[in-house]
Formats: sequence, structure tokens, C-alpha cells
Amino acid sequence: MTTPDKAPVRAWLPIMVALAAIWGCSFLFISVGVRELPPLYLALGRVIAGSAVLLAILAVKREPLPRDPRLWGHSFVVGAIGSAIPWTLFGYGEQRIPSLLAGIWNGITPLIVLPIAVLIFRTETFSLQRGLGLLIGFAGMLVVLGAWRVQGGADLLGQGLCMLAAGFYGLAIPYQKRFLAGTTLSGTALSASLLLCATVQLAIVAPLVTGQAPPAPWSLSPEVVLSVVALGALGSGLAFVLSMRNIRLIGASRSSMVTYLMPIFSIAVGVIVLHEHITWYQPVGGLVVLLGVAVSQGVLTSRRRKPVVATQAPATT
Repeated sequence: MTTPDKAPVRAWLPIMVALAAIWGCSFLFISVGVRELPPLYLALGRVIAGSAVLLAILAVKREPLPRDPRLWGHSFVVGAIGSAIPWTLFGYGEQRIPSLLAGIWNGITPLIVLPIAVLIFRTETFSLQRGLGLLIGFAGMLVVLGAWRVQGGADLLGQGLCMLAAGFYGLAIPYQKRFLAGTTLSGTALSASLLLCATVQLAIVAPLVTGQAPPAPWSLSPEVVLSVVALGALGSGLAFVLSMRNIRLIGASRSSMVTYLMPIFSIAVGVIVLHEHITWYQPVGGLVVLLGVAVSQGVLTSRRRKPVVATQAPATT
């Protein structure tokens, strides 16, 4: 029996680092993909590729998809707020701002997870320390935004879209913990159901919004095609399975701490691969945001939480 308080570090930390690398590099792939693809079609290609990978894994394992209609209903919600909407928003945002800045904005996710988990889903508890962490994180958001100098335009709109995308992540994580993580199904089956729902949603919405049919794969450059495949196979397929496992091991709030590491990878690949530039206050603000996250999560305190008696063993993938 494993609880969020008792899960050994070796069980979840390597997974968290792998997730940070995969998702941190995803912003680079998004930046490359939107050069030739409308963001909605980039997101659609991503969920199709991710679904194909997960369905292949299920076929090899001879494991069925969920059969409970209520589970599919929750999967439809998480597929929208945790995949289809935020991935589209990041695509539109990265048409206006560098990929590394989008990765920094993703770091606010735990600050959004906490109040939603406390006030709406009641999967976390609130304290003065966590409130202080939220205030510090909000101050860091203003620094990243450069609130003293922003005068509007594409940069402000791009940052706002990425901020909104992170907000949808913050809503999806506790929702997933509340309604999906407690099932006996494997993370692979659950993740496949989420991506299949997102595929249906985007397949309907993308042509209506863009007013055009999806471009033929052979009309795209190899780097764009590879970016879509990487986003789907790694960022959606493999990463979804790993993320679900960590949520079950250490809870929604702590698992969202992967955003501590993601900006490191997004900034590194943005500068090295795409030769992007960054202003001093953006990484400084990102550090302030992460400080707020650390305070809100109690990372900087030495006080240990009391053990919690496990009521259900988490499923493994």
C-alpha cells in the first residue's frame, strides 16, 4: 500500500524528471509545428499520434478500453480541458512569443491547481503558508509579464494565451485526480480514453474554426511532421501514462511540481536549437513563480506531514 506521504522518492522522481524533459521540449515542437500548421490542426495531429501509440500499447497488453459510460463522460471533460483546449492555446500563443517563454508560463500550473483542488474538488487542504505561496507566485507572474513595460500587442496576447492554457491544466489535474485516478484501470487505458475524446473534439472543431481541410502530410516539411509525431508519441502518449502513474503515487498537487523542471528544458532547447532570446526579467519572474510554488507546497520547510492510512492501493501501468 502506497500513499502520497509514503511513496518512495525513487518511485516518482525519475518519472518526474522524464516528464519535465518530454514536456519541456514539447514547446519547441509546438513552435516548429505552427510554422506550417494552424494550431488546431497541430493539436489534432498530436492527439491522433498519441492515441495511436496508446492503442498499440493496449493491443500488445491485450487490455481493453474503459467500458463505464460515466468514466467516458469524465474522460470527455478531461480530454477537452487537459488536452484539446490548452494545446490549441499554446499553439496560438507560440505564434506570437518564443517557445521558451511559453514554457515559463507553464510553470504557473501548480498555483492554479492548489485553489481549485482546495475550493472546488476538495482534494487538498489550505493553509496560511499556501496562501503566501500563491501571493509570491502571483508576483512572479507579473514579473514574467513585465507588467511595468507591456503596452499590448502580439506579445501580450501570446503570453495571455499561454497563461490561459496553464489555467486549463490547473483545472484538469485536480479534476483528473477526483474522478479518474481512483479507478482500477491502468493509466494507459485512461490516457487512451482522454486522447480519443480529444481527437473527436478537435476533428469536429478544427475544420469549423479554420474553415479549411487539414493539410496533407506530404505537403508539410519533414521537421514539422516529426514535430507532430514527437508531440503525440512522447508528449501525449508516453507522458500521459507516466503522469497518471505519478498522480496516483503522490497526488495531484505534488505531481504538478514537474513544472519546477520543465522551464529548464524549455529554455535550454529554445536557446540552443531555435536560437531564441530572453530578457532578464522573464527567467527571474519564473524563479519567483517557482519560489511561490515551493512555498505553497511546503518544499522549503522541514516539518514532516503525518502519515496517512492508505484506503486503496494505486494502480500501476
